Amino acid sequence: MVEAWRQPQPRSGAARERAISNNSTDPAVWHGTTILSVRKGDTVVVAGDGQVTLGQTVIKSNARKVRRLGDGSIIAGFAGATADAFTLFERLEGKLEQHPGQLMRACVELAKDWRTDRYLRRLEAMMAVADADVSLVLTGTGDVLEPEDGLIAIGSGGNYALAAARALNDMDDLDAETVARKAMAIAADICVYTNNTVVLEKLPE
Repeated sequence: MVEAWRQPQPRSGAARERAISNNSTDPAVWHGTTILSVRKGDTVVVAGDGQVTLGQTVIKSNARKVRRLGDGSIIAGFAGATADAFTLFERLEGKLEQHPGQLMRACVELAKDWRTDRYLRRLEAMMAVADADVSLVLTGTGDVLEPEDGLIAIGSGGNYALAAARALNDMDDLDAETVARKAMAIAADICVYTNNTVVLEKLPE
């Protein structure tokens, strides 16, 4: 992935320890989620499975982890704690109101707050966001990452979905939605925290 922006890392020992303990890239906070974004041609899709897992128990099979933001021109998916993710959605929508039509800038501003705000930095989630022009991953460590190949995958089944999507994306006869659905199905077959109930949003509609 191309690192679009990164908040400078804290230098003090205490700050470094806090950053590690709140690291949203830790797979331990990913349980119950696979989010995949595929950009191909003029189309971008974001897909998410519906399973929510508490420990070893499936407590919900049709959760909606993908939603549209703002005027509907931005799609976002989350991996991590649901309440934390919705807090971040609200904050991102606020940044988009301040910087309309500038998804990259809005995400960078959110990442700054997420990294430095005493409340926000405790949130355990990752976000994948996309509009017609750019796809980005946001993490609680202050990173805003843009993929080189237009593919993003986060969550417990993210690596499986990403590998499948990379293999399928080279097939000219498969559009972005088909690639995403096939890759999500493969991830669901492998990851016990992912199911086949997929919510998918697409741009343009």
